[in-house]
Amino acid sequence: MSSQPPESVSVPPVDPDRDIVRRAQAGEFAAFEELVGRFQSRVFGLAYRMLGESHDAEDVTQQTFLSLVEHLRDFREESGVAAWVLRIAANHALKLLRKRRGLPTVTLNDTSGPEEGYGDVPHPAFIAPWRDDPTDLAERHEVRELIDRALADLDEKYRAVFVLRDVEGFSIQETAELLGISEANVKVRLLRARLALRERLTRVLGDETTRVFPDHQHG
Repeated sequence: MSSQPPESVSVPPVDPDRDIVRRAQAGEFAAFEELVGRFQSRVFGLAYRMLGESHDAEDVTQQTFLSLVEHLRDFREESGVAAWVLRIAANHALKLLRKRRGLPTVTLNDTSGPEEGYGDVPHPAFIAPWRDDPTDLAERHEVRELIDRALADLDEKYRAVFVLRDVEGFSIQETAELLGISEANVKVRLLRARLALRERLTRVLGDETTRVFPDHQHG
């Protein structure tokens, strides 16, 4: 008889929202209302960060939950409810962004040649340590507002990648599929977005007395 202990079986985490979806699929309207209540603010936040306009974000939020009604039967148990809902919201936001192509802005699938490269990534002009701990800063209301304003000023194609990957937690592969671009382009756009946001925030939160001047670093 073997003395080896039995192998532990990993149990996947239980998604508490799946039961709500099952009840909604069975025709329980109260369950659908509960689903809306759970995700309404998060869907609006995703849409607002991607679109930068409250009324557009409200439209996307409504369209998202209308789509949920129509596609409740399409939900697959192997996927998480939050990821499913946010993917629908992201798709609606992207549709609206693509309708803006007549405006003076770069399209989401625009690339710098066959693949965007790291060689032309902009170098920050303002580099300095932050005066306070970034984790503490992120808890402040005024800093969160500053982040939202900085995000709104990003080019749409960089903002979309940053929101999907860094804010909502989609993988590189999922972000690429949602945007219809390569994973390499996702990585480059994400780097550019992070650099731009970091510099914008550093100009406000950085310690001017310890600023590094990139143009003179190698002098």
